[in-house]
Amino acid sequence: MFRRKAWLQTARAILQRDPAAHNLWTVLLTYPGLHALGWYRLAHWLYQHHRYTLAELLSRHAAHRTGILISPAAKIGQRVFFDHGIGTVIGATAIIEDDVTILHGVTLGARHFQATGRRHPYVQRGAMIGAHAQLLGPITIGVASQVGAGAVVLADVPAHATAVGTPAHIVHATPTLMTAQS
Repeated sequence: MFRRKAWLQTARAILQRDPAAHNLWTVLLTYPGLHALGWYRLAHWLYQHHRYTLAELLSRHAAHRTGILISPAAKIGQRVFFDHGIGTVIGATAIIEDDVTILHGVTLGARHFQATGRRHPYVQRGAMIGAHAQLLGPITIGVASQVGAGAVVLADVPAHATAVGTPAHIVHATPTLMTAQS
């Protein structure tokens, strides 16, 4: 579940990333993204312990309170920042790694119905997803990449790249360093 240390660690990360955040108490008491993550952590724990109905009810309650709908089956790392967050939807097979920033109105959704396998995006460490971006299908958003506001992403975005547009295309990519194999 959401342990106190992780809660404070996430709040401190938000304080560092959000220039509008004035102090830790403001983040802890008023940021809906932090509250949504707290509710998600509890719902995810219930889901992992096969309390599916209770997990879904808690998820819907959290969405009503925060405006952010996160499936209890999704996997979300540490220090994730939902900036404003209102209108954000995270699907059941979505994976979000550590230190990701997601702005309001973002959807991590499926493109097609399929009963098994991953249907939703995998967002890797340090990525930034702009407002109202739609990431659809079992795609991967690479490490430290950026997705522009309003983009519709239907294909993988490489690490350290910027994707914009509808459908999204890469406008900037930083070559990654290759390490020598011994």
